[in-house]
Amino acid sequence: MQEDIMRVIVTGGGTGGHIYPALALVKTIKQMNPHSEFLYIGTKNGLEKDIVPRAGIPFQTITISGFRRKLSLQNVKTVWRFLRGTKKAKRVIKEFGADVVVGTGGYVAGPVVYAAAKLGVPSIIHEQNSVPGLTNKFLSRYVDKVAVSFQDSAVYFPKEKVRYTGNPRASEVTRSTSRNPLPDFGLHSNKKTVVIVGGSRGARPINEAFLASLPRVENKKWQYLYVTGTVHYDKVIEEVKKAGSPNNVVIEPFLHDMPAVLSYADLLVTRAGATTLAEITALGLPSILIPSPYVTNNHQEKNAAALADGGAAIVRKESEFNADVLLEDIDHVLTDEKRWQHMHQAALQLAAPNAAENIYQLMEELMTP
Repeated sequence: MQEDIMRVIVTGGGTGGHIYPALALVKTIKQMNPHSEFLYIGTKNGLEKDIVPRAGIPFQTITISGFRRKLSLQNVKTVWRFLRGTKKAKRVIKEFGADVVVGTGGYVAGPVVYAAAKLGVPSIIHEQNSVPGLTNKFLSRYVDKVAVSFQDSAVYFPKEKVRYTGNPRASEVTRSTSRNPLPDFGLHSNKKTVVIVGGSRGARPINEAFLASLPRVENKKWQYLYVTGTVHYDKVIEEVKKAGSPNNVVIEPFLHDMPAVLSYADLLVTRAGATTLAEITALGLPSILIPSPYVTNNHQEKNAAALADGGAAIVRKESEFNADVLLEDIDHVLTDEKRWQHMHQAALQLAAPNAAENIYQLMEELMTP
C-alpha cells in the first residue's frame, strides 16, 4: 500500500440494511484517511444502483442471483453467474489495486469477497443481523475477519475470525445534525414525539393499527410523525382526512434524514431491521418493535429479542399487534419518566457508537505487514 493511501472496495446490496452500513463505513474512512479511494461493486437491479452514485462513490456492477433453498434449475444459473462474477471481480480488484475488500451482505458480496480472498487481498465481511444469511456463512470460510453487530451471531462463524464491532450506521447517527428538524414537519420542538415507521416500503399491520387508533390519538399529550412508506402514503392520507386530520399527527411518505429526526424523538415504533436497531441503540431511543415474520431465518425477531432482553424495547408479534396494543404501549413508556429513562439507558448499553471506527481499525490491522 502506498504511504497514506488506502484503496477500498466495498460491496453489498439488495436492501438498505446492507447498503447504508457500507456508506456509513465509507464516510468514516474518508474522515480518518482523507487520501483513501473507493469503489463500490453492486448489481444493476438492487437499490444500491441509485443510492451509491448519489453518495458520490464510484460504482460498478456484476450480475448475480441468490441460491434457492430447494433444488432448482435456477441454482445452476446462479453457480454459472457466481463463477462469471468472480472472474470479473478479480479483474476489477486488480485494476483498482485494492488494499482491502469489505462485504456488507447480499448476493453481490459473494463473488466479490470470494475473489478478493482467492487473490490474497485482505477481506472482511460485516454481518448486521443476529442470524446470518447464506452469503456471509459461505464467505466466512474464506475471509480474514468477520465483523459482527450482535454478539449472538458469533456462533455461526469461525471463532478465531470474529470481531464484535457493531453496525457502522450507529457511528453515523451519533454525528447527526444538532438542529431540531421537527418544526420543519409542522411539529412542536418541545412536545413528546412518537415516530412510527413501517420501513422504506411500509408495513401493512403497522399502518392498520395506527389508522384504527386515529379517533383516539387527538386527545393524547404526544405528537405523532408517521412515516408510511411510499406504497401506502396515498391510502393513509385518505384515512387521516376521514378521521378529521388530528392536529398532532403528521404524515410523511419517506424521510431522507431519519437519523436527524430520531435524535429528537422520544419513542420509535417500527420493524426490527438491524440497521434501525443500530440507530436507536446509538441514540438511546426507547422503542416498540414489531418484527417482520417474512424475513429469512426470522432474524428480525432475534434482533429484537436482544433489545427486549436488555430492557430497551417492547416487542410485539405482528399477530398480536393492533390499535389498542399500540396506544397502551405508547402510554406505558411515555407516561412514566423513570421507565423511559430505564429504557433509554438500556438502549445505550447495547450501543456500539464507534462501530465504523472499529471496522476501520480492523482493516488497518489486516493491511499492516
